[in-house]
Amino acid sequence: MPELILERKIYKKIKPYLDTRDIIVIHGARQTGKTTLLKRIMKDLPPGDFYYIDLEDSKFLELCEEGVESILAFLRQKGALGNQEKFYLLIDEIQYLTNPSSLLKLTHDHHPYLKLIVSGSSSFDIKKKFKDSLVGRTVNFELYPLDFEEFLLFKNITIDLGIKITTTVLMDELKKLYREYVISGGYPKIALTAPLEMREKYLQQMIDTYVKKDISDLAQIRDIAKFNKLLRVLAGQCGQMLNVTELSNTAQLARQTIEEYLFILENTYIIKLLSPFSKNLRSELFKTPKIFFYDTGLVHLLWLKRLPEEITGNVFENSVFSELAKNISPENIYYWRTQDKKEIDFIIEEKHGLVPLEVKINAAALNYTALKYFSSQYECRQAFCISLEGTLPVGKMEVENIKPWEYPLYRGGAFKK
Repeated sequence: MPELILERKIYKKIKPYLDTRDIIVIHGARQTGKTTLLKRIMKDLPPGDFYYIDLEDSKFLELCEEGVESILAFLRQKGALGNQEKFYLLIDEIQYLTNPSSLLKLTHDHHPYLKLIVSGSSSFDIKKKFKDSLVGRTVNFELYPLDFEEFLLFKNITIDLGIKITTTVLMDELKKLYREYVISGGYPKIALTAPLEMREKYLQQMIDTYVKKDISDLAQIRDIAKFNKLLRVLAGQCGQMLNVTELSNTAQLARQTIEEYLFILENTYIIKLLSPFSKNLRSELFKTPKIFFYDTGLVHLLWLKRLPEEITGNVFENSVFSELAKNISPENIYYWRTQDKKEIDFIIEEKHGLVPLEVKINAAALNYTALKYFSSQYECRQAFCISLEGTLPVGKMEVENIKPWEYPLYRGGAFKK
């Protein structure tokens, strides 16, 4: 029976580049589905005109370390280079190579019929090893855990989120599913697993593998215990402003070490340090980032050691960040806060201008003050309250109340009729 491969949304973005000369580079955390994505790509390639190499296999790692000529000799011996016009070489876990830049550059420049598609599970290690010589030769894609729309697909639930939900029955079902999504997170294996205990077990294994592989092996962190403690503290502070001095005291780590660890966590797709939005108005703070995780299931396992029954306000806000980041470039997402403590959870930098988003589990708790002030200062066309429950109180300005999964589809008023 053929393996069922569920298609990720990112595949539609990658597909047009399969016929270009660009080296396709797929970045992403462990267990986000990079290998499965490569398999999905292979389904659309001409039979016999591609070969897949996994560098976690030591014999393939040794082969690739020898260089492109050794790879070509191996492929010829396997009878896999029949098509000299276009042959696809897919390399998984490229970060294990000592010098991937050299291999990719030589292959790209001297063997134009070879199309390279590579994946790696840590951005910081790939960026460190990819030299400037690859500029203009690569096109990069980032694979995150599932967004809510993909979560439904993986659970075989057919609901078209592109159509505005108007019935109470369907909305109640979606809200229940979204709570499940926030509690367990969006790693594909977790979405496909029903029993709670198994989900917790798999998540813990992902954490352990991440610490063992990416952190111990690649980052060469010596004090794993203190690193783990920092991870737990950060998970408990998701959605809050980062206080490095407080973290240093709590985790008993030097400030410089904390900053190094934060860099590693961000570049292995575990956390995002969200910058404040500022146009240099005196009243705006402009330095301290907020801490968010890309997956709320990881937050719960790190923070609570279990998957809870209910979601808290800070984790709900984190889930909204995660949903936004997976559908909008994280570099276009900010938060905003002034010295007199006016604050807006997210500011989205769109082509048509700035869009402020406030996040409340219950919309009735929304305070209009900050949204009104920001919208006036920056001439915003629209403001949003993202909530799961409740309705907006009557206010003095127009604020659209939407659900967490709706903003990516709502951009530009893009709901289907």
